[in-house]
Amino acid sequence: MDSLLNLLPHLPIALGPSWLDPESLIKKFSMIGLLVIVFVESGLMVGFFLPGDSLLFTAGLLSATTDLLPSIWVLVILIPIAAIAGDQCGYWIGRKFGPPLFNRPDSRFFKREFVDQTAAFFEKHGPRAIILARFVPIVRAFVPVMAGTSHMNYRTFLTFDIIGGILWGAGVTTLGYFLGQIQFVQDYIEFILLGVVAVSVIPVVLELNKARKSAKNHQKPEPFENPIDEEGEPVHPEVKETIKAVKADRDAD
Repeated sequence: MDSLLNLLPHLPIALGPSWLDPESLIKKFSMIGLLVIVFVESGLMVGFFLPGDSLLFTAGLLSATTDLLPSIWVLVILIPIAAIAGDQCGYWIGRKFGPPLFNRPDSRFFKREFVDQTAAFFEKHGPRAIILARFVPIVRAFVPVMAGTSHMNYRTFLTFDIIGGILWGAGVTTLGYFLGQIQFVQDYIEFILLGVVAVSVIPVVLELNKARKSAKNHQKPEPFENPIDEEGEPVHPEVKETIKAVKADRDAD
């Protein structure tokens, strides 16, 4: 126990700014702060930089080894609810305000490459992206808004969102809870959390590198176009071209 508590304060050096350290956030803002962060990070584009996987893993771990948080049963109920609620908010924001949300110029907190990465993710996975995005940092903050912008069928979105919210919110937290009771994990908690972050971040880094290489070939990014239809299915470029050709032939006749 002592080794666990002694190691946690040093994690910010390896994981990022001290104010984003999961254990520090939980200590400072307790359960309410944890739920607010999950809500914002899940479906609002402004929360893409907040800790997600490492926060849930740490919450489960601290629930098992300290009195900072309620029992694991409380966590696995409230965390998925906060995650699903965040996605719902993001969906309706996208549905109301549409493509202009994604056509903004780059700023300190908004990068067009994040949008391109999310669109590619939707193109590849279709409606399943709602579930899979839960486990991909940055992408999960944009997917609900993009689903709303594309007017994805709400029932379809809600179904996949509930499944993803439970798998991610309860799953990662429970993993931290049970691993936190193993002495080996307590002795090497710094490396365990680094591994959790690495597994989450590496796919994002690879995708961002692809986006940067692709951006070099374009002077200006093309306007945002919905990557999915109302059923959440990918709208492939070749299909669009076929439709345009058919319309052109009809106009010619």
